[in-house]
Amino acid sequence: MHASQPLTVALLAGEHSGDLLGAGLMRALKERHQDVTFIGVGGPLMTAEGLTSLVPMEDLAVMGIAEVVGRLPTLLRHRKQIVATLLKQRPAVFIGIDAPDFNLPIAKRLKAHGIPTLHYVSPSVWAWRQGRIKGIKESVDHVLCLLPFEKDFYDQHGLPATFVGHPLADVIPMHWEKADARTELGLTDNFVVALLPGSRSGEIARLGPVFLAAAEKFHERHPQAKFISPMISNARAEQFRALQQQLAPNLPLTLIDGQSRTAMAAADALLLTSGTVTLEAMLIKRPMAVAYRFNWLSYQLIKRMFKAKFFSLPNLLADEALVPELVQEQVTPEALVAALEKQLAEANDGALIERFSELHRNLQRDADVLSASVALELASVNHSILSKDKPV
Repeated sequence: MHASQPLTVALLAGEHSGDLLGAGLMRALKERHQDVTFIGVGGPLMTAEGLTSLVPMEDLAVMGIAEVVGRLPTLLRHRKQIVATLLKQRPAVFIGIDAPDFNLPIAKRLKAHGIPTLHYVSPSVWAWRQGRIKGIKESVDHVLCLLPFEKDFYDQHGLPATFVGHPLADVIPMHWEKADARTELGLTDNFVVALLPGSRSGEIARLGPVFLAAAEKFHERHPQAKFISPMISNARAEQFRALQQQLAPNLPLTLIDGQSRTAMAAADALLLTSGTVTLEAMLIKRPMAVAYRFNWLSYQLIKRMFKAKFFSLPNLLADEALVPELVQEQVTPEALVAALEKQLAEANDGALIERFSELHRNLQRDADVLSASVALELASVNHSILSKDKPV
């Protein structure tokens, strides 16, 4: 496709991490194509790059099986509206970013109508519900994989896939000095532990109390320690501060408005929830303990289907237990403190940080540019068909 021809690209992100990926991809597409229009769903970062969002992204940011049930009418209404709009607009390519349970049914409908479909961020089909591969093949033409072992899985099942690396590995520096991060945040403390109990209200409700109790125990054993906690929004900050005032009013805790990566870089150790944040922590190269608690019903369903050896990204990438990970009833203040102390000891000999660095280098592939290339190639293949469909 010639770079001057008008091009409409549809992108759909369901939460903050997808908004981040989508924004980087949009920047790369604009650099490679002079006349591109974006429609779909995204957050503030994608909107800033020029996306016209069809519904609020916040409506889609639901995690866990039980949690989705209560939001189902809204989700189905949004999905119907999105499909109708995109079938009318006929974008040159549809890119679903993560959120597979929402994006794949949309992709399937669009693919059936001749619109090329790309899925960015592989569903964890290699870890659980492996039977989903059939539905994925019916829904998408190509998968963009952030992790190397994911492409191997799709190769085995005959679905085109590209390992693009992870955009975070491209933007997070190989070395990030604690002193620089502390200066940026105005911190003068000698020993800092960062608490990251999650970005959703449900996560903070489930993990906030036990993180605070663990911090108190850690502070008893290490009185010089101070604590920081980056919060994604004022609402989450108020929620966590209320918990602290109720459960740990004397804990020396400073809440930080956003800046989660800088907060992690400023810390000597991290206590954090599972998710993309564990990858950021690994790339920033700080010792960590990873914990997660699901809604009870979600956990009962997930634990019966989960096939992978690990759930935290550093361990999945390393294929070994690099960092301690605790789930559900394992998540106790005592266990979290023991895990943090063990990681700090391991980090002191340098081997853990060198392993983090090796994994960082493996993920550096210029993901935005690679992903944009695949998207434009898919769009180009179908461009003549799309042109015929449009009225003269």
